[in-house]
Amino acid sequence: MNAVTTWALLRRLYPVAAFLGGFAWDALTIGQRIRVMDFWRLGAFLLGAALLTLWLARREALGMTAPTAEKSRAGRFNAIAWQAPYLLLQFFFGGIFSALFILYFKSSGHLGTWLMAAFLGALLVGNEFAGNHYGQRFTLTWALFALNAILLFNFALPHALGSLDPLWFYASTAAGVVLTHGLRWLAPGRPGRIWPAWGLAVVLMLAFRLDMIAPVPLVKRQLAVGQDFVQEAGRYAVQVERAAWWQWWRDQASTLHVPEGGRLYGLSAVFAPLGVTAPLEHRWEVRDTDGWRLVYRRPFQTTGGRDRGFRGYSWVLNPVPGDWRFIVATQDGRTIDILRMRVERGAPRRDDLRLRDFD
Repeated sequence: MNAVTTWALLRRLYPVAAFLGGFAWDALTIGQRIRVMDFWRLGAFLLGAALLTLWLARREALGMTAPTAEKSRAGRFNAIAWQAPYLLLQFFFGGIFSALFILYFKSSGHLGTWLMAAFLGALLVGNEFAGNHYGQRFTLTWALFALNAILLFNFALPHALGSLDPLWFYASTAAGVVLTHGLRWLAPGRPGRIWPAWGLAVVLMLAFRLDMIAPVPLVKRQLAVGQDFVQEAGRYAVQVERAAWWQWWRDQASTLHVPEGGRLYGLSAVFAPLGVTAPLEHRWEVRDTDGWRLVYRRPFQTTGGRDRGFRGYSWVLNPVPGDWRFIVATQDGRTIDILRMRVERGAPRRDDLRLRDFD
């Protein structure tokens, strides 16, 4: 295998290797706990992407073109040097997308937020195969840079200010797109169009209004509904019914048996970074002929910094048989997680019970 063939093979394998390696690293290092260092690293990636984009714009403004293909060592070196900025920009975007996908996925708890996480996942995969299109199509570059900046600022600003006020989402979204617009204004020749970046900002604000943006930087840890709640010496525990053997994806059964006059307890553990205080709530809803009806709402405050998450609990007395859902959300209406169940009258089988601890 000659050097030209080897380089061609490496170029084809690079996207797959970069995707698998970067994703595995971020899955292991990000999301278990959110550290300030994570934001500094992603901020460095964003700065690197900004500088590379300006360099590519300058190269285009100067009328520089790709070197002709040559088999000599100097020719191969020139080809690698020409391609290197595209691969590095791809690496920076991929590093940010990978980390944000992990973080937003861990913060997602219902269909809307999962769809947004899936959108990030699609961008993560697509980025690995974008190649040199970033330099050839600057409109795409500005749009992806804006998306990276907006989503990173959406996460970092509430973390820095210790507040989940919706105002910070709009402020961080505006900051991301204004930064992108300013970068394009500085770029020699101002290549590409900027309006798709502004369009992305509008779409994200609409998604936020529709509760499709996960309430970052909060990360769900545990959620359970059961009976015989225990709270002693800092320990929270509840008896839950085991899921059927074929429901391998569930932590507990989808049908709960509650005797007449019994209580149904809901427990949650939500991680918030140190310094972040978030107003949360538990909501218990039952389905009737008019849809979901609120039965009970319990507001409470979280205090960030506990690795296993801030724990909260609530209960409903003598829940009527039917379809129920237990919701953990911020008090301004952003959903963190939902646990759906069917309540039936009767006592659960003892063999089906297990104790679920919330350390």
